[in-house]
Amino acid sequence: MEKFRKDCQLFDGYKPCYYKRENCLGCNHYTPKGKMILLINLDALGDVLMTTASLKPIKREYPQSTIYWVTDRSAVPLLENNPLIYRVMPFGFESFLILKSMRFDLVLNADKSLKSAAFAGEMDSGIKKGFSMNSYGVVIPFDKEAQYNYEMGLNDALKFKQNRLTGQKILADTFGLDYKRDEYILELDESQKRFVNNLKKRYKIKGNDVVIGFNTGCSPLYPHKKIKKENIIKIIRRLHKDHPEIKIALFGGKNETFINKTIVSSLKFNVINTPTEEGLKTGMAAMDIADIIVTADTLGMHIGIALKKEMVVWYNVSCAAEIDLYGRGEKIISKVDCSPCWKPDCDSLVCHETIDLEELYHAIKREIKKVKRDKNPDHPA
Repeated sequence: MEKFRKDCQLFDGYKPCYYKRENCLGCNHYTPKGKMILLINLDALGDVLMTTASLKPIKREYPQSTIYWVTDRSAVPLLENNPLIYRVMPFGFESFLILKSMRFDLVLNADKSLKSAAFAGEMDSGIKKGFSMNSYGVVIPFDKEAQYNYEMGLNDALKFKQNRLTGQKILADTFGLDYKRDEYILELDESQKRFVNNLKKRYKIKGNDVVIGFNTGCSPLYPHKKIKKENIIKIIRRLHKDHPEIKIALFGGKNETFINKTIVSSLKFNVINTPTEEGLKTGMAAMDIADIIVTADTLGMHIGIALKKEMVVWYNVSCAAEIDLYGRGEKIISKVDCSPCWKPDCDSLVCHETIDLEELYHAIKREIKKVKRDKNPDHPA
């Protein structure tokens, strides 16, 4: 037996492992890496979070395995505390050099993008699933299991009108994995948990309180996804009038700093305005104070789903069928003929002009009743 077990997950070859043994002989903590798996997902942050639902199916198929995940640097906070990922690596030349020198049993590329496809194509692996690139610089599927996913990007009728499969199911089929409606995996670390507890203390949020959070922003790539602040203000005012005991919180990133301040200043009662300038790690932790999250189809929606919150989600630009709320909440779908469209720009914005605030409000009311019943099962909501 060798002095060092170089195939152990705890051994990196340049410093002592956690147990600080002089050698690996007789160690009871030996954890073989087993199947070496590389997952590539550089797309939108919300899609990266949704892809975490593939981790349990991977582990069911390959119980003894080590998962590396390459993602965009901005997405690292969503993955770095995930117990099923061995190492999160930011996309770049350094990660490419390291991974290019390794041998994988399986490479899974979730993205239909040239950089992801090129990266996957360069990896040394016995099996590759998802998407590659041909010599003409065109994204192509690795095999027939990725064909439906591939055609979703090329056929608007299929994507916008015909498809009824969730993104998780489509990706599981693409990777050839057993689909059991597994949930997202998002784990807050200890510093984030302390932040959540301090936020609750600061705003006197008690166990039986109902907190409704409004995620006010969206990706700059699709600026018309978000619910207009004027409509958010109308909903909040009505909620406060009908349920003055409810606590209202605002969530968002740095692009929502001004929007959230405007909303707060327009109201004559206290609203919890959570930090927007402290980065993704703090922003997603702040959302954990909410019981119900009202949002459009944005990163905030995916974080809410991952945190297992009750959701009320408005869809106009994007495809509601692809999103699984796991039975926690309601979808409000724009009824205009041109929705969904995935357009970054629009002259009419008819979806915003015709948004049904009554439908949105009553969906929130139903979620309030559900949360109150869950928190106080002996008392009617």
